[in-house]
Amino acid sequence: MEKQEIRTFGRRHGKKLSARQNLLLEAVLPTIKPANLPLNTSMILEIGFGSGEHLREISRQMPDKIIIGAEPFMNGVASLLSAITDTNNSIRSEYKNIRIFPDDVRDFLHNTDSKFEQIWVLHPDPWPKARHEKRRLLNAEFLTLLSKHLTPNGEIIIGTDHWEYFDWIIEQVKHTTLTATIPDLATIHTRYQEKNKAGTTSPKYMVLTNS
Repeated sequence: MEKQEIRTFGRRHGKKLSARQNLLLEAVLPTIKPANLPLNTSMILEIGFGSGEHLREISRQMPDKIIIGAEPFMNGVASLLSAITDTNNSIRSEYKNIRIFPDDVRDFLHNTDSKFEQIWVLHPDPWPKARHEKRRLLNAEFLTLLSKHLTPNGEIIIGTDHWEYFDWIIEQVKHTTLTATIPDLATIHTRYQEKNKAGTTSPKYMVLTNS
């Protein structure tokens, strides 16, 4: 029997979407899903992109790379679609390299041979209550899955303002073949970072590479 994945995210839907957002989900989203990805093209993956601020920034900075965002929260997907389309509901030229997978990223990774130069995971849900710890995404099993989708010099970049979760991830890394470094990174601020639910002074980052 196939193993049942534990759900690592909360709601799929939030407040009611606008008519335009619903139209974008129906008409535009299917055209930019990550299908038939070329194996010889540089690609970057962001997992849980929220409303897409960071995803849009790296898309503008790296127009020659395919930028894939995976996000199961449909309001976030709709917000990104609103930001990357013009008044005619066409993708703006600076965002032509964006692809969106609107579901659990594990489903995408289990069904692709794609390799990524960078895999970003910024402000994942820390599931701080002890009874919810099993829902944390960045466990050893998932990190091992990510490691199989890195290019030879690829990196997994993780950022969180929940320091207990940060230390927990470091412990998970010890059960993988990945190596962790802790750099001083400055990334674009997102609305999730601004919320800073953990009440810490700033996010912490780690970069994981294959040993």
